[in-house]
This record gives sequence, C-alpha cells and structure tokens, in this order.
Amino acid sequence: MPTVSPILRTVASYAWRLLVVGAAVYAVFAVLGRFHEIAVALFLGLVITALLHPPARLLTRWVPRPLAVALSMIGSAVVLLGVLALVGEAVAGESGSLVREFREGLSSIQRWLARPPFRLDPHALADLQSKIGGYVSSHRSTLLNTAVTGAGQLVQVLTVLALAVFSSVFFLHGGDRQWAWFCAQLPPGARERVAVGGRAAWRTFTGYTHGIVLVAATNAVLVGVALYFLGVPLAVPLAMLEFLAAFVPLIGSPVALAVAAVVALAAKGPVIAAVVVALIVVIGQIEGHLLHPLVMSWAVRLHPLVVAVSVVAGAIAAGVVGAVVAVPLVSVTWSVRTALRSPAPVPPPPVPPPPVPPAAGSS
Repeated sequence: MPTVSPILRTVASYAWRLLVVGAAVYAVFAVLGRFHEIAVALFLGLVITALLHPPARLLTRWVPRPLAVALSMIGSAVVLLGVLALVGEAVAGESGSLVREFREGLSSIQRWLARPPFRLDPHALADLQSKIGGYVSSHRSTLLNTAVTGAGQLVQVLTVLALAVFSSVFFLHGGDRQWAWFCAQLPPGARERVAVGGRAAWRTFTGYTHGIVLVAATNAVLVGVALYFLGVPLAVPLAMLEFLAAFVPLIGSPVALAVAAVVALAAKGPVIAAVVVALIVVIGQIEGHLLHPLVMSWAVRLHPLVVAVSVVAGAIAAGVVGAVVAVPLVSVTWSVRTALRSPAPVPPPPVPPPPVPPAAGSS
C-alpha cells in the first residue's frame, strides 16, 4: 500500500480546516445578510453608546442614571437637529445664487473646453443637456417608480434608526449588567475568556469610534474653512459631506472633496477647482500621517494595506454599510485575538510568614 507524503498530510489537514472555517464565516455572513437591518441597527446603537457613554457617566455624579441617560440622548438630538437646520438654511440661502453660478459655470466650462488643447465641439455640452432632458421625459414612469421605492427605503432607514436609538438607551442604562448576565449563562470554563475578549473588544471599539469622529470633525472643519475662504458655495453642506465621508477610511474623504471640486469648477472656474484638488492632497496627507497616528493611538492600529483590503471587501459584501463597518470589525477581531493570546499574569509565590520569636524564659 503506497504511503502518503507527510507534506501532503499536513496540507490536507490545513485544507479541510480552512474549508470548515470558510463555511462557518459564510454562514455567519449569510445570517447577517438576511437580517442586515437588525445588524446595522445594533451597530449604530453601539456607536451611539460609545459616543454618549462619557457624558452619561459624567452626569451620573449629580443625577440618577436614568435621568443622565435621558439628558445625554436629548442633548445629542438637539445638537444634531441644530446642525441639520444650519445645513438646510445654508442650502436654502444659497440655492438661487448657486443655480445662477452653475449656469454661468457650465457656459465657462464649455468655452474653456472649446479652446486648445481640448478643442471640444461647442455644442457637445448643449447636446448632452438635451439628451439628459429627453431621457428624463421618456423615462418618467421609471423614475417615479424609483422614487416610490426610495420612499419605502426611507421608511426602512427610519425604522433602523429608531431601533438603534432604542437599543442604545438600554446599552447606556445597563449595558454592563447585560454583559455580566450573558457571561453568567456560559459554561464556567469559557466565562473568563469571553469576559476578557469582551473587554478588549469594547475598549477597541470605543477608541476607534472616538478617534474616527474626531478625525472626521477635524477634516470637516479644515474643508469648511478652506472652501469658505475660497468663496466656494455650499461650504457648510460640503463640510458635512466630508464629515460623513470620513467614516469610510482612505476613500471617503477623496470622494467628498471630489464633489467639492466639481462644485468649485462649475461655480468658480478651473483655478479654484485646481486649488480644491490640491486641498484633497493636503488633507489626505494630514489625515494619513498626522491625525490617524495621533488620534487613533489608543485603538488597534492596522496597516494601511489591511485597511484598504478591509474597506474594499466590506464594500463588495455589503455596499456602503460594509465599507463603514469593515475597519472597526477587523480592529475588534484583532484586539480580541491579541487579548486572548496574551499569557495570563502569573501570581507571585506566597510569602512565608515571619518566624515567631521564642517566648521569654524558654530553653
């Protein structure tokens, strides 16, 4: 009977184990994909909990915990509504001038493209606009159906947000007790390891959430100030777009600033648009070499290649939501692995008691 090579045995043993792990991962993602609204709501609830836990804990020094949680939730809602009102007011105030500037900007772009070295047909842009108008007119019913579908998706988004806020209230009020109850239901041999992994995961997730919010806010302030001094319209909404896009590492900020460059090109011409493009490079360098190393130092620092692969894989698996969730998921997984692999501290040997002196008068 022929003998099997030891190398082939080793490769085969690793191969079937990888197949089992791959099947388990596929099953997990299949379940999450089937109930992705619940998974997204719980993820957002954890994000809200990580952001509001410090102020809620601070308020518990003066008021009861339920009142502290309520004040934190109401205060954050007021701040969010105020920012949205500011953005809406900026858009409404600049809508008339923005339409006029866009029309003038399109005419200037058309004249600029007609000159050397492009020598584009002057009627190309006008033909493109007429084709877009004809497409909208001929596909009006399709666009209306898309709008109705979008309204249904809006209801789903509001439902997910409501579940996220609802779950964050319970996480803030008694998340530690809920986690202790969950650990108590596990077998005795697994409780300590699960508790250690949970503490490492929450520490990393909280650090990443605080860090990415601080990085996004810094980027938004830099972009807003730069666009304001350059005279680009809609500086505040574009700064908010930069804030939201910064939650997708590596690719979010360039996409948002590309939108700002298009607005600058249409409203202010190619010179200001070139300055905005230079701003993309500068802010990218600041974010990659200054903000992330300094701000994210308390969270798990991943190699840029790992971040890029995680973002692309998450986008392929679940779109924009997957791109946002991928990096914190990888960071939390790596931190749990590191915490569980680290050796437990060895307790020091017991110190022997001091010798008892003999009693006086004894021989």
